[in-house]
Amino acid sequence: MKLRRVVVTGLGALTPVGNSVSEYWNGLVSGVSGAGPITRFDASKFKSQFACEVKNFDPLNFFDRKEVRKYDPFTLFGLVAADEAVLNSGIDLEKVDLDRVGVIWASGIGGMSSFYDEVAGFVTGDGTPRFTPFLIPKMIADIAAGHISIKYGFRGPNFATISACASSANALIDAYNYIRLGKADMFITGGSEATINPAGIGGFNSLHALSTRNDDALTASRPFDKDRDGFVMGEGGAAIVFEEMEHALARGARIYCEMAGAGMSADAHHMTAPHPEGLGAKNAMKYALEDAGMKLEAIDHINTHGTSTPLGDIAEIKAITGLFGEHAKKIAVNSTKSMTGHLLGAAGAAEAVACILAVQNDIIPPTINHFTDDDEIDQNVDFVFNTASKRTVNAALSNTFGFGGHNASIIFKKFEQ
Repeated sequence: MKLRRVVVTGLGALTPVGNSVSEYWNGLVSGVSGAGPITRFDASKFKSQFACEVKNFDPLNFFDRKEVRKYDPFTLFGLVAADEAVLNSGIDLEKVDLDRVGVIWASGIGGMSSFYDEVAGFVTGDGTPRFTPFLIPKMIADIAAGHISIKYGFRGPNFATISACASSANALIDAYNYIRLGKADMFITGGSEATINPAGIGGFNSLHALSTRNDDALTASRPFDKDRDGFVMGEGGAAIVFEEMEHALARGARIYCEMAGAGMSADAHHMTAPHPEGLGAKNAMKYALEDAGMKLEAIDHINTHGTSTPLGDIAEIKAITGLFGEHAKKIAVNSTKSMTGHLLGAAGAAEAVACILAVQNDIIPPTINHFTDDDEIDQNVDFVFNTASKRTVNAALSNTFGFGGHNASIIFKKFEQ
């Protein structure tokens, strides 16, 4: 069968460097760090006392008080990002077939804050169970997809993807494939995460995954820098409207770009550490190029997973140089996690939005906080350090990898009818 083409017609973002797509993009291009002292709870006894929090966000500006009680923060973030994407797409809900519009929404962990708060209240109480009836609906990771579909009446395929930090990249890939196969005409897809709480910070601290640079939070996220010491926890959500090309053209939609291909793989190596040679990452990128029918030389830009961890950054650059060879010197490589921190299950969607805007605007946001080259990282790669780079981006690749060895790569390219 002939696969249908998939284009991007709407974007939404709620991030540590901006509470809308325009604010997010301006923050990225300007090299703004979203890191700062944790305000969600008293973190003075934690090894990491800072994070990349969403700022100046009041859910009561979007929902009434009764609604807010029913939603975990990850769902609030998701609903707000999805709403921006839906409005941005210009969808007329009375003119589209709602049976053909789906929602695939991701979260790596789901309602962790709600679960923590309820259990903490029980443990510190007198032993009498006083759990809110909203606990389970607030906690389950699929609930954001459900709420988005309920809000707009989208009756197409609806579910959640969970693959740790690759979760929302997998959501995008599933939505892309459903449209290609003719199972739907449109999808609102993306992801959200809200894990800046004692259990989230404490758990990742115990894994030695987080930076502990408490004296210099703004520069703590240092992908590819010699002195990187772990990632910085982030939070937020990002949404993308995917649409079948002819459907988008028929309604006169603005088209940002085309999703050209996707690849997935497993490291089959370790529950948290990447394959040391980046084998799984290399395969995911290779499969994405094959899926897109594109040559290595077609890729102008890679937004890396680039978490600022000692092992992960080395493995990913090995994967890039191992696959692209000499062309790696011509690929503009960055990590927007240097600014946003790591949004965990929402990272893939947030970084896909950054790639889409790089393709549209021919600007590549920088990897900030680079001070010292790492001898273990091949410097022949064209890193975009500290300052944004203006250059033609015909095709961009976004990498997202998750605990458990889950790898996903997505390619976006300029749209040509």
